Amino acid sequence: MSETLERLIAAATLPQSRPGWFTDRPGARVSPVDAATPRVAVLIPCFNEEAAIGKVVTDFRLALPNAAIYVYDNNSTDHTMLEARAAGAVVRSEMLQGKGHVVRRMFADVEADFFVLVDGDDTYDATAAPRMLQVMLDHHCDMVSAARTTSHEGAYRLGHRLGNRVLTGMVRWVFGKGVSDMLSGFRVFSRRFVKSFPAMASGFETETEFTVHALALHMPMQEVAVSYRGRPAGSRSKLRTVSDGLRILRAILALIEQERPMQSFAVTALVLLLSGLLIGAPVVVTYLQTGLVPRLPTALLSTGLVLLAFLSLTCGLILDSVSRGRKELKRLAYLSIPAPPE
Repeated sequence: MSETLERLIAAATLPQSRPGWFTDRPGARVSPVDAATPRVAVLIPCFNEEAAIGKVVTDFRLALPNAAIYVYDNNSTDHTMLEARAAGAVVRSEMLQGKGHVVRRMFADVEADFFVLVDGDDTYDATAAPRMLQVMLDHHCDMVSAARTTSHEGAYRLGHRLGNRVLTGMVRWVFGKGVSDMLSGFRVFSRRFVKSFPAMASGFETETEFTVHALALHMPMQEVAVSYRGRPAGSRSKLRTVSDGLRILRAILALIEQERPMQSFAVTALVLLLSGLLIGAPVVVTYLQTGLVPRLPTALLSTGLVLLAFLSLTCGLILDSVSRGRKELKRLAYLSIPAPPE
């Protein structure tokens, strides 16, 4: 284990009441980044996870001893908050329903140098956290994601696995390679990433936003293989394969339109142009042979489709300039945040 990581984990063992460290006292303030002792926060979004949350908090307490562990409850109707508080976590609430809303609140509230985000369902191996932090330090990454591996068929359902591959493939095709498990719920972020992340999603599509944000800004990122296991008895998945899969697909298409408008509108323009030419070709042939246009509605339709194709291309060019300006602003916001301590 490197000296830097030893300092990182040792920093998490200091009492939470020490000035300049994590505290949940009303009105308490967190000091600026101390390069000698990087701060780590473990963030756990939860909704009805009383069967698992206590063990999750305990496991991460062992992996990163006495770390600042935050559990954000999202309108649970069971004893999630009581179990988390009993295990020693700082418990807070987010009333807007959806994982994306919880992530937005956590990223806004918590201050740290490194953020460990993990689901509260006890499906991820907490002992991988120090290894992921080590990769982040060694490669100066802004995001390290857990690539799930499992030998248990029931842990990673076929529908979820297939959907993940399809959706991840779409993102890799459009935004470039760099991730093989886009929907992983276990990640480590730098402060630069967290404080420059716009967090516009409301539900499970927030993982897609993480990946696209990093790829679009060409942030350094890595993946680490992490064991993935089934949920404990009494816990059930909140992810609905079809409906949430469609939401994630819509999010991907929206992000493609926002981040790659030229490609998006160029494809639309090409489809319209080919349709217009295909429909109009017989009309042109008839006109060349007879000098007449007997199918005027078809000619008008063909003309309209070709005009729409050029209009779509023009919109793509304009929005591409807008997207470039937005990307420059996001990059400047990212660069305005100090780099993580080494």
